[in-house]
Amino acid sequence: MYVISIAALKRNTAVLRELKEAAGCRLVLALKGFSCWAAFSHIRGDLDGCCASGLWEASLARKHFGKHVVTYSPAYDDDDIAGLCDFTDHLDFNSPGQWFRFRERVMAHSRFRNGELQCGLRVNPECSTGATPLYDPCVPGSRLGVTAAQLSGADLTGLSGLHFHTLCEQNSDALETTLVAVDERFGHLLRSPQFRYLNMGGGHWITKPCYDRERLVRLVREARERYGVEVWLEPGEAVAIHTGVLRATVMDVFEAAGQRLAILNVSATAHMPDVLEMPYRPDVFLVDPAPSDARPAVVFPGEQYQPAAAGGEWHYRLGGPTCLAGDVVGDFAFARPLVVGDILVFDDMSHYTMVKTTMFNGVKHPPIVLQHEDGRLETVREFTFEDFEGRLA
Repeated sequence: MYVISIAALKRNTAVLRELKEAAGCRLVLALKGFSCWAAFSHIRGDLDGCCASGLWEASLARKHFGKHVVTYSPAYDDDDIAGLCDFTDHLDFNSPGQWFRFRERVMAHSRFRNGELQCGLRVNPECSTGATPLYDPCVPGSRLGVTAAQLSGADLTGLSGLHFHTLCEQNSDALETTLVAVDERFGHLLRSPQFRYLNMGGGHWITKPCYDRERLVRLVREARERYGVEVWLEPGEAVAIHTGVLRATVMDVFEAAGQRLAILNVSATAHMPDVLEMPYRPDVFLVDPAPSDARPAVVFPGEQYQPAAAGGEWHYRLGGPTCLAGDVVGDFAFARPLVVGDILVFDDMSHYTMVKTTMFNGVKHPPIVLQHEDGRLETVREFTFEDFEGRLA
């Protein structure tokens, strides 16, 4: 099961609220990272709203968060625009071509005319600061955002904001580097009276202990003063990092070619895809009676947790129950042999997990559980055969 700690979520959003107040900016939850709306009521007061990647996410934000909605997508169709114009507050476009296609319709909408709806353009500052190409929107030939050269001579009538998103799990030094490139390429636009907001996107690891929040506050303040714009941040991971776990059960243990293998009732490809995609290696804990100070993000009363460690004597490759040969979480070592029925806890499984899961192979899908501040567990979603059956017809 996925278990999300409300107390941990509130600790994160309290940090974010303090930061946005110090910087004088607006901060919204990126639903692409965490969209478990059953938890929204507990964090709504600390944040300004949500950012969405299209009509469906935006509709979720409107229905369950009820505050400001920022929407950006690499492309919209007619139905997207018709729906979004009725309620989104920022509508950011990926290219001048998309803006030109819908500009007349958007600018004729009553919410645009009265100022409730503002439109922006995503830009590509061509400044790569990350180490993983899969997550770098500034690679040559990127489909995300328009470069200064592509923007040259374009008619920007009707736009009032610029949006960039170039970071991924990075500190504020990467933002500082990026802002230099943004100023060099797009500063002339931001200094013009036409532009009223600057969206600095997500990827800011604000709630990590090592994150330099003072520098972020300084950078936001400087941007506000330099350009006279309202600044927006849209973290997802920073909201949900270290707030949840995925609890798994060992279904089988055996050896093949000298490799110990443990088959779990959860899958890397179906339930924690960043393990294969990023790649990301989660911390793993074995529920065991032996005393230990180690604790995952969510603990159950009376349980002790033994962390998997490089020095452990018993090495296992942890795999899922699907037919994909590469459905493997990784190799981990434990202080004792694993047996069928053991419980393993995968830490940090709130963000970019539930939002990406699949029902591949018809593997049973983990329920979603909230752990309230008093320790009470509330199951907010259980999945059944009917959920699997109904997906494709």
